[in-house]
Amino acid sequence: MPKDIANLNNEEEISSAYYVSPENRKAAFRYTIGYAKPHRSKFVLIFFCTLLAIAADLLQPYLVKIAIDNNLLIGNNDFNFLLWIGGIYLLLTITSFIFTYLQNNLLQFTGQSIVARIRKDLFSHITKLNMSFFDRFHSGSLVTHVSSDTETLNQFFNQVFLSLIRDGMTLVFIIILMFHLDPVLAGYSMVLLPIIAGIAIGFRSYMRKTYQITRTRLSRLIAFIAENLAGMNLTQAFHQEKEQQRQFTDRNQSYLKANLREIRTNVLFNRSFDILSNLSVAFLTYIGGMAVFHHSIEFGVLYAFITYIRQFFQPINNISQQWSTLQSTTVSMDRLYKLFSIEPEIKDAPSPSQISLTDVKGRIDYNHVQFGYSDDSTVIADLDLHIQPGEMIGIVGTTGAGKSSLMSLLCRFYDVRQGSIQIDGTDIRSIPQSTLHRMIGLVQQEPFLYSGTIVDNVRLFDESISREQVVDACKFVGADTLISRLKDGYDTQLSERGSGLSAGERQLISFARIVVFQPKILILDEATANLDSQTEQLVQSALHVVSQGRTTLVIAHRLSTIMQADRIIVMQQGQIVEAGNHQQLLDLHGYYEQLYRHSQGKAVQGAV
Repeated sequence: MPKDIANLNNEEEISSAYYVSPENRKAAFRYTIGYAKPHRSKFVLIFFCTLLAIAADLLQPYLVKIAIDNNLLIGNNDFNFLLWIGGIYLLLTITSFIFTYLQNNLLQFTGQSIVARIRKDLFSHITKLNMSFFDRFHSGSLVTHVSSDTETLNQFFNQVFLSLIRDGMTLVFIIILMFHLDPVLAGYSMVLLPIIAGIAIGFRSYMRKTYQITRTRLSRLIAFIAENLAGMNLTQAFHQEKEQQRQFTDRNQSYLKANLREIRTNVLFNRSFDILSNLSVAFLTYIGGMAVFHHSIEFGVLYAFITYIRQFFQPINNISQQWSTLQSTTVSMDRLYKLFSIEPEIKDAPSPSQISLTDVKGRIDYNHVQFGYSDDSTVIADLDLHIQPGEMIGIVGTTGAGKSSLMSLLCRFYDVRQGSIQIDGTDIRSIPQSTLHRMIGLVQQEPFLYSGTIVDNVRLFDESISREQVVDACKFVGADTLISRLKDGYDTQLSERGSGLSAGERQLISFARIVVFQPKILILDEATANLDSQTEQLVQSALHVVSQGRTTLVIAHRLSTIMQADRIIVMQQGQIVEAGNHQQLLDLHGYYEQLYRHSQGKAVQGAV
């Protein structure tokens, strides 16, 4: 199994987990830019707004040059001419303001729409990936992708993209105007371009590395926070606050150092351009001043030229300031592309079997199943099990015996390595996953409740299920009395994971889901493991109610949960070692009897 991202200690290893090779980086860029294609007309409009805004800006120094050379220096002092120049200057200023406003608003709307679509597709893609993916990738890393990486793309479309268009066009127009004013001075200015390119190339690889390290350390920090928030009760129960604080401080300091290194790199990169800009202005002022002194060029030309050379460095400085965002965007594109490129290991068959949920009987056949979570491990070696419709099967065994794997295979969270699993004679691999999951109702040891009302949690936000159906289901499983005691009853807002409700109340809500969705097969995975004896009796009553007419598989450590089952399967090391009802297994005087007597507090000679 691939290494868990959260457990990697080597920084380069973590970066490589999301690294996209240079040959695939272009594919990552094309994939991301593909989201902009539906907005092509808006980008064309943005381009023309930018073009008009830049033209209005750059014509202003040229107007001053005309006023100086064609009026003031030759002694015309034509007031009407200067008034016309001033009016045109004001008109250009207003034009620049209007089109800059339109350009910014259009780009913000377009960029936000693109990123919202990426974020939506990313979340949808993650929800379609299989459980083996979540075994390898820590939830904190995925949170970073959905939040931080997509926000970086947002900055790209709303900052970097605008800078590339606006500042790139500004540079082109400035160069054209400078050559129009004086080709010699413009030629001197062009000497700067290879110097600028050299600085950019020299910083590029180092800056990319600093951004990758920063993103990696941020991902590790978020993963650590998510993990600790989820296990805060354990942290407090075992007084691990100081140790967890120490580990958080280490990760936080590591992220701080990476951030400071990134900032130092950016400052050095940007200030290099500032120094180059000031030196260039001083040099061209000297060269141009000498040309004016010798009457080679007019003073207005020198004024306009100095203005343009300052403006020449402004877009370069803007682009250089966006360089960090561009590098960070490239890293985010790589990471998101790598995530989008992960194909679900479990897919629906090309020609799936069409099964009506009302016709499902609930027969289950495990036909010589072999399974392991990785190629070099085997959890279930050769399991052959056949369950009749409506039969209740109890499954017991020590930790690691393969009990939960049996259930995960039936739900098709994983696929078998060899053999097959059939429901009513149909291989589950040929059943659409959406249909399969409606056939099977799963109640886990820790039932998951969403933030929302009790009604929403019972019907899982399916508006086609009425409130009356939810109430009837809760009454059916015996949860209505408990819910009625709450201040807002069925409209009580639950927080994350249903905090505020007892473990038994959460389990009863999960049983109510079974009644509402009416699956033909019911799986209970250690559903009563965390309950006290009184609450267990309440849940047992609910279990008896919901299991009627359903094929039911119950995984239990507490043997009292499955003593009334039609058949009990005893598993060891991925194999069935004993099978029968409670009394039959006791009469065998085997492994089940040892488990039973241990559960009763009685010692058995030779017990393990």
